[in-house]
Amino acid sequence: MALIVQKYGGSSVADADSIKRVAKRITEAKRAGDDVVVVVSAMGDTTDELIDLAQQVTPLPPQREMDILLTAGERISMSLLAMAISNLGVEAQSFTGQQAGVITDDVHGRARIIDVSPSRIQAAVDSGAVAIVAGFQGVTQRTNDVTTLGRGGSDTTAVALAAALGADVCEIYTDVDGVFTADPRIVPSARKIDRISYDEMLEMAASGAKVLMLRCVEYARRYGVPVHVRSSFSTRTGTLVTDTPDEGGAPMEQPIIAGVAHDRSEAKITIVDVPDVPGKAARIFQVVAGSGVNLDMIVQNVSVASTGRTDISFTLPASDGAAATAALTEHQPDIGFTSLQYDDMIGKLSLIGAGMKSHPGVSAKLFAALSDAGINIEMISTSEIRISVVTRADQLDDAVRAVHTAFDLDSSEEQAVVYGGTGR
Repeated sequence: MALIVQKYGGSSVADADSIKRVAKRITEAKRAGDDVVVVVSAMGDTTDELIDLAQQVTPLPPQREMDILLTAGERISMSLLAMAISNLGVEAQSFTGQQAGVITDDVHGRARIIDVSPSRIQAAVDSGAVAIVAGFQGVTQRTNDVTTLGRGGSDTTAVALAAALGADVCEIYTDVDGVFTADPRIVPSARKIDRISYDEMLEMAASGAKVLMLRCVEYARRYGVPVHVRSSFSTRTGTLVTDTPDEGGAPMEQPIIAGVAHDRSEAKITIVDVPDVPGKAARIFQVVAGSGVNLDMIVQNVSVASTGRTDISFTLPASDGAAATAALTEHQPDIGFTSLQYDDMIGKLSLIGAGMKSHPGVSAKLFAALSDAGINIEMISTSEIRISVVTRADQLDDAVRAVHTAFDLDSSEEQAVVYGGTGR
């Protein structure tokens, strides 16, 4: 008997028929002898619809009230799923994030989990019931206010519960058959990865691969929770995210490249004619950090000898572009730059693989593939297991396909299937 935590995304519980299909899968696992805890997202586009509804009422809804509103989506899906499971003859109990013991900080809209006390969930499991938990939500430690964990928070809820319960595995069900070497919507010939390390999955998630959220993978690595990414629309074996060797014993040699990820959600700011003296770069990034913006790639040009000035460019989430430019403009007099350039028509491509550390020539092959496809590179950033480049947004799909093919990642078998259309 194993304890399994299963998470189902919005596309997996999008309507009544989908909920009944998921309920059947859960009852089959329970009747096979496993204890099952389930985390669910809101049905389909419910969260987006609730956000739209709030904005029809007011352009600036209070974050506390938004959190109370948005948690309604998961409460609907958890109760309906519990009803569907009960209808199949298996006892099920649904729990909100608060009832499940998910304790967070007090940052509304993007709270972080600081503790999980799943005594009620454990009691339900011990009584023989399937416990259904609303994902994406918790309560603050001091005031007991409802909070949400931000986009993808249900993944994090599932892994956090798996860690707290000592589960054998956390199964993340989505609408693709696992983690692929590229987004199947762009590269239909992308190959499913059977096994991937936490570090590689972290880089994939941070670089735009949406099948798992970054915070979920961080949590899984910290607590050693094996994560199995599967489709709720098929019975195929998915992708296991773990650092544990397989049952054969010694770990196999790492493949050179795990996959190609892409991100369309970033923008680029270039600060023109910055005085090239000590302290100016520090001041720029203090200002940006003070506006609550996280940066990604940073490039500083070589100083022009005749002027003693340089340009500094960085990428950031496009949703944070207005805040960053406003903060920098406010501090232009003391920083001393000439102007700002904002560009949200960029795309980021990332090549990821732990094996590239011991294989020279990966960078050369990447740049040659982009050159042959006629794609210009605007920025470059590297880590031990990742190379990222910025290109024009309208060339990103072509860039992904070119690099995927150059590194022999295309599958010769059947094409990848996206069952629900969203990849989550």
